[in-house]
Amino acid sequence: MRTKSLKKNKINVVTLGCSKNVYDSEVLMGQLKASGKDVVHEEEGNIVVINTCGFINNAKEESVNTILDFMQKKEDGEVDKVFVTGCLSERYKPDLQKEIPNVDEYFGTTELPGLLKALGADYKHELIGERLTTTPKNYAYLKIAEGCDRPCSFCAIPIMRGKHKSTPIEEIVVEAEKLAAKGVKELILIAQDLTYYGLDIYKKRNLAELLEALVKVDGIEWIRLHYAFPTGFPMDVLDVMNREPKVCNYLDIPLQHISDSILKSMRRGTTQEKTTKLLQEFRKAVPEMTIRTTLIVGYPGETEEDFQTLKQWVQDMRFERLGCFTYSHEENTHAYNLEDDVPEDVKQERANEIMEIQSQISWEMNQEKIGKEFKVVIDRKEGNYFVGRTEFDSPDVDNEVLIDATVNYLKTGEFAHVVITDAADFDLYADVVK
Repeated sequence: MRTKSLKKNKINVVTLGCSKNVYDSEVLMGQLKASGKDVVHEEEGNIVVINTCGFINNAKEESVNTILDFMQKKEDGEVDKVFVTGCLSERYKPDLQKEIPNVDEYFGTTELPGLLKALGADYKHELIGERLTTTPKNYAYLKIAEGCDRPCSFCAIPIMRGKHKSTPIEEIVVEAEKLAAKGVKELILIAQDLTYYGLDIYKKRNLAELLEALVKVDGIEWIRLHYAFPTGFPMDVLDVMNREPKVCNYLDIPLQHISDSILKSMRRGTTQEKTTKLLQEFRKAVPEMTIRTTLIVGYPGETEEDFQTLKQWVQDMRFERLGCFTYSHEENTHAYNLEDDVPEDVKQERANEIMEIQSQISWEMNQEKIGKEFKVVIDRKEGNYFVGRTEFDSPDVDNEVLIDATVNYLKTGEFAHVVITDAADFDLYADVVK
């Protein structure tokens, strides 16, 4: 008599989108592991959880295509079950259920307990800071708040993530200590809006106080700030950045545009004059600071004059790091009521022009680094190179330092002191300082 084999389930978590999604996937995986589940990240597994992104058109397309790919695998018998969670699922659940009905179940961004239950696991409240990190062992994302209260006209995040909700300082410190115990040396603080941190629970902007608490965590050497909103930026953060060597001289502050008429339509609560003054204050307070920003071109009503204003400003401001996106017309946002009147090819052309200017700025700034010494962290080995970063560079989006592995032996996850020998637009080449 044949008995049915009891195949052990393996849960494969697939992450799409931003670092905030990476963090959510890690929390999910930590919960599953605590319930005794066999869980992997983007490897083979017979049960699949897709953590989707629903931010702009390209991201939505990638999410839908990934779901369809796994539905095909389910049909072919390669996987048994497919669950979908994250922003796309939060935003378009009824549509998805109608269009792709053979997904086992859809969950929104706040339905972790329900998702765990569907996977045969329990939600454990006591697991503060217990995550299965998916990043290289030396750095980890640390989400300090969820949601956003800003009224930006183009952005669908409040629809998908809800109102701003800060995590208490003591919980974040516990999580940081657990990460440090695992060998994490760099914390990348993320939120939809770091600037707003603490207003809801402490009745004041409390990012500086959070940093003061985090620098005391043993084992953590770098703390990096991502996604700060310019309006209402707490300037006491700059004092901490100056005073505390662990806080990287680095700030990611998405500015989106600079033409006054576009900023007003975007509901950014600022002007070209105020933004420029803020950046000058940053540079004065922390002369060594690297500023990363992101811009949107092709927003409804963006004229050639608006674009030329933006171009000139990018040339004048000389940002160390900059990314540029084309505007995506998102339903249920305030800007959706406007006519999406800039043709796609014009949007793309404008984005390319901005990035060309930035490549030149980046090349010039990198040339100035030749002959100088820097402390770098080694993220990985790739071919004949160890690939590292300075404190002025964030993983995946910024410059990398390439060190010849045939000449130098380095350990991934460790720090090294190097001298820059050559530089391209976005890569630096270095030798280890003996």
